[in-house]
Amino acid sequence: MTNSQTMGITQPTLDSKAERIIAKVFAWTRVLLMTTVWVSAGLFGLYILAFYAAALYQGNLERWNEILPGLYDQSTRKATMGIGLHFAMGGIILILGSIQLIDTIRVKYLTFHRWVGRIYVVASILVAIGGLIFIAIKGTIGGIVMNIGFGLYGVLMLLAAVQTYKYAVAHDTETHRAWALRLYALAIGSWLYRMDYGFWFLLADKAGHNNTFTGIFDYIMAFFFYIPNLLVAEIFIRSQNSRKMSIWLNLAFTIVLLVMISFLLLGTYYFTKFYWGPAIVGWLF
Repeated sequence: MTNSQTMGITQPTLDSKAERIIAKVFAWTRVLLMTTVWVSAGLFGLYILAFYAAALYQGNLERWNEILPGLYDQSTRKATMGIGLHFAMGGIILILGSIQLIDTIRVKYLTFHRWVGRIYVVASILVAIGGLIFIAIKGTIGGIVMNIGFGLYGVLMLLAAVQTYKYAVAHDTETHRAWALRLYALAIGSWLYRMDYGFWFLLADKAGHNNTFTGIFDYIMAFFFYIPNLLVAEIFIRSQNSRKMSIWLNLAFTIVLLVMISFLLLGTYYFTKFYWGPAIVGWLF
C-alpha cells in the first residue's frame, strides 16, 4: 500500500479537483453577472428617472411618445397617472434592487438593508399597480397579446414583492432571499426589454417588428423580457451550494452565464453611449 493509504488519507481524484475548479469559476461567474447587471440596470434606472420621471415633473408628457408612440394621451389621465407611477417607481427599484443584493451591505448594515428593502418592496408594488392600471384602462399598443404578457408580468411582480416582504417579516432568510432574487429578476425586465429590442434591430433589421408592436418578434417579446430572467434566478437559487451540482451542469451554466455577460456588457456600452448617457448627463447637469 502507498503511504497515503496506510495513513488513511484519500488522495483527491482528478475529477474532484476539476469539479472544485469549475465550481469556483461558476461562483465567480455569478458574481461577475450580478456586477454587470448592477451597473447596467443602475444606469438604466437613472435614465428612466432622467427621461420619463423628469418629463412628468416638468409637465412635458408629450416627450414620452418620442420613445413609445401613443403612450401619453391627454384624454386618459388615469392611465397616464398609472404609467407615470410605473416609470417613476421603476427607476427607483432598478437602483435600490441592485443595492439590496450587495452582501457587504446586507451583512454589515442590516438596519439600512431593511429600510431600503421596505422602500424597494413598496416601490415594486406601485410599479405593478401602475402598470396594471394603465393596461386595464387603456391597454397596450400591441393589443391582446401584449396586454396578457405585460399583465402577467405585473401580477408576478406584485406576487414577488408581497412574498419577499412576507418571508422577511417571518425571519425565513432563505425563502426571503429566493423571492428577493425573483423580484429583482422581474424588476430588471424593463431594462432587458430595451436591450433585447436594441440588439434585434441592430442584428435583424427589425424583422418581425412593426410600429403597432403586433409582429411575431413583438409577440415573443411580450413574454421573453421576464420569463428567461426568472429561469436564471432559479439557477442562482438552486446553485447556492454549487458543489452539489454535477460537474457538467456547472460547466454548462458557466458557459451560458458568460455568454449573457458578454451580451450585457456590449449592450450596456452601446445604450450608455447613444441613449442613457446623454439623457442622464443632460438631467444632472
